[in-house]
Amino acid sequence: MKKRLKLYVFRHGQTYFNRDDKFTGFIESKLTKTGIEEAKIVALRLKKKTIDVAFQSSLSRSKDTLKEVLKFHPECKQIIEDNRMIERDYGRLSGLTHLECVKKYGTEQYDKWHRGFNDRPPGGESFADIEKRVKSFIDDLVNFMKKAKVNVAISSSGNSIRLFRKIMENSPVKDVVEWFIPYDKVFEYII
Repeated sequence: MKKRLKLYVFRHGQTYFNRDDKFTGFIESKLTKTGIEEAKIVALRLKKKTIDVAFQSSLSRSKDTLKEVLKFHPECKQIIEDNRMIERDYGRLSGLTHLECVKKYGTEQYDKWHRGFNDRPPGGESFADIEKRVKSFIDDLVNFMKKAKVNVAISSSGNSIRLFRKIMENSPVKDVVEWFIPYDKVFEYII
């Protein structure tokens, strides 16, 4: 009988930039106390699952969330860093609060950059851009999981998870741009 491989995807806990409604992008922002608690909730949700390999981005929020999860998983023998699942690059919006963006560029432009699928903020990525890198990651991940016969956990960022879900769940763009990816939820897939 073929082994059913499990894939667990979760968002990092709340950061200071998340709390303060700032566009974070690739800027480092540590987990808040609430964010650490959210990471511990994810850890408890995954406590009885088997995780053979874990993926994280180069950002500390991804690593620190994964660290909480792996406290229950001595069977996890490999952590792989892959920035195809890193946060959205907000370009020149990075570090601005959402209110500062609205004041500087107007509500209509803010809405396009924040939730438009094909709209890139200045110097940043659109959701369509993220989808390309996430699709490349998924293709490589599925091949890796099948070849190695491993269960995988991925500590990622909300915007990459949007596109991960779009691809894995065959979801329409209108849903993707409206989703809020909770900090304490685990998305589980069978490969």
